Amino acid sequence: MMKNIKLLSVLFVAALTAINMTAENERTGAVVGELAPAFEVADAYGNTHSISDYEGQFIILEWLNHDCPFVRKHYDGGNMQRLQEKYTEKGVVWLSVISSVPGTQGYLEPDEAQEITKEKNASPTAVLLDTNSAMGRSYDARVTPQMYIIGPDGTLLYNGAIDDRPTARPADLDGAFNYVEAAMTSALNGEEIEITTNTPYGCTVKYE
Repeated sequence: MMKNIKLLSVLFVAALTAINMTAENERTGAVVGELAPAFEVADAYGNTHSISDYEGQFIILEWLNHDCPFVRKHYDGGNMQRLQEKYTEKGVVWLSVISSVPGTQGYLEPDEAQEITKEKNASPTAVLLDTNSAMGRSYDARVTPQMYIIGPDGTLLYNGAIDDRPTARPADLDGAFNYVEAAMTSALNGEEIEITTNTPYGCTVKYE
């Protein structure tokens, strides 16, 4: 009986090890503490942006779909514009990324992206049109808005939600804890970021 128990224990541990190794090998997307995936994507004006263009600078990535009610919450309430202005004035690069493929919710032609950016009084460094979803998939961006912060050395510092209020109500912006703002405050002060990852909320990225 004891031999059987020991054998089962060994098999159980081996199975867990195999599962963990598989999960590690299959891990994809942007991982906090590792180099952020490289990208090369054109913006709404036809200018190409790559991560290497901004070596030595902080980069904030914002996955965007203006038809998503969770995104509208942050734009209608002025929260996203406030953050864009605050950090671009500090020399931080802010890239809004649209990964919706043609024919799906949130997809915008270049002139449409230019127009809505002006209508919303948004001020990102650029709006990237990831029309083949390559950048979105490489980062494993799942919802809009999903936020990422990349450090000056190219290391991913944050991946997750914009705040702790997973609703589509602008009124909930008041009193919300903003994870991006907290992370950037620590990063710009040379301090350790307390919360580096969590589950983002919003509308699924329209890859198909």
